[in-house]
Amino acid sequence: MPARITVMQERGRAWLAEGGLRPTRQRLALAALLVGDGENRHVTAESLFAAARDAGERVSLATIYNTLRAFCEAGLMHEITVDGSRSYFDTRMDDHPHFFWEDENRISDAPAEELELIRVPKAPAGAQVTRVDVVIRVRRTQGSPT
Repeated sequence: MPARITVMQERGRAWLAEGGLRPTRQRLALAALLVGDGENRHVTAESLFAAARDAGERVSLATIYNTLRAFCEAGLMHEITVDGSRSYFDTRMDDHPHFFWEDENRISDAPAEELELIRVPKAPAGAQVTRVDVVIRVRRTQGSPT
């Protein structure tokens, strides 16, 4: 088990270095949870807080929010806002759409190759388009497998 923790921490350390962020104890712990196993994650601040607590990390929810914002500003994550009230944070940095599962309050990746955007409106004068987020709302149908 200690070797796994070391690999997770090293992946987290390398990820922080990609963003030019100083590897503080709390950043390292959160980075290891987010990218330590090599998989991409969609998290909320609350779900990351719960994962940190389950891992024995002592970190406040305010620190989680601040750290997620720092990760986004460093270009390590994207924030996806649903309904203007709930934010999800995605470690996968390529352009891709998401499904928002209304009945589960979670997001998952949608197949980018199936999305076709023909045209994006021009930005207003003095502005530029920086990103287009596509969130497709879905709900399980009656009798569908969970």
